[in-house]
Amino acid sequence: MRVTHITDPGCPWAYSIEPSITTLRWRYGDQLDWRIVLIGLTENGAEYESRGYTPERQAAVGLRFKRYGMPFQSEPRTRVPGTGRACRAVVSARMDGVEAGYIALRALRFGWFTSTLLMDEDDQIAAALSRAPELDVDAIMSRIGSPDVEEAYQRDREESRQAADSPASLQGKTAIRDGVERYTAPTLIFERGDHRLVAGGYQPLAVYDLCVANMDPTLSCRPGTAEPAELLRAFPYGLTTREVALAMAERNDEPDDAAATEALVELVASGAAEREQLGDDALWRPAAVTARAAA
Repeated sequence: MRVTHITDPGCPWAYSIEPSITTLRWRYGDQLDWRIVLIGLTENGAEYESRGYTPERQAAVGLRFKRYGMPFQSEPRTRVPGTGRACRAVVSARMDGVEAGYIALRALRFGWFTSTLLMDEDDQIAAALSRAPELDVDAIMSRIGSPDVEEAYQRDREESRQAADSPASLQGKTAIRDGVERYTAPTLIFERGDHRLVAGGYQPLAVYDLCVANMDPTLSCRPGTAEPAELLRAFPYGLTTREVALAMAERNDEPDDAAATEALVELVASGAAEREQLGDDALWRPAAVTARAAA
């Protein structure tokens, strides 16, 4: 089954869906064939400023979105950046493989929402990417302005702006900019053969699970786990506390952040994992990955 993930690294709704994405990846593994499509919400910060955004307003976004469980920081940037350059960085990383593109997207999200980095400047984009030891940051940045990256990025932008008359439009989960109706981030499109289901905009995990189940009920589904070490081994690039909590939960159960934190702290105490401060929360990695990055 193919899953098209239409997104943007600077969207707080898209950032907030990461626990659900991680849980889908845990439950269904390689039965889901993921692809990332970048929207390109703004080419530069002036577009955001024209809509009334300020550094202070962006810094306060965590007050609204913290209930979804992802880490945030509340210190204002010196100015409001646009998202186009960061989108191109994801496209460049994607040329190294689907997983590299996804890890780069996550790293840039953390740069957006847990730091004051200006995410439209190449050196600061590279600084955000460098937190992921799996990425070849020099190669990614060397390609970011290339014709191949630009062509692929413009294809993404065009694809994300084909939302007119779609199920997402009927549900009110699209946006119109410059007279063109586009999908909002995050949108997940599930496809198998000629069948297609569109989950437009932010949706609860149960909606995505329902799409998968209706698209192909013969898939196997891995249950929640009581061992967070299993999750860290499966996703060695690191997980936030809510991602671990949601993937540990049984189907239809609410995530238990406190229980997940307790289990993760025990892993750290045993030397099996390491905790990296991330905004007002943490990123948890297997100890070997952190040690390799430090080396």
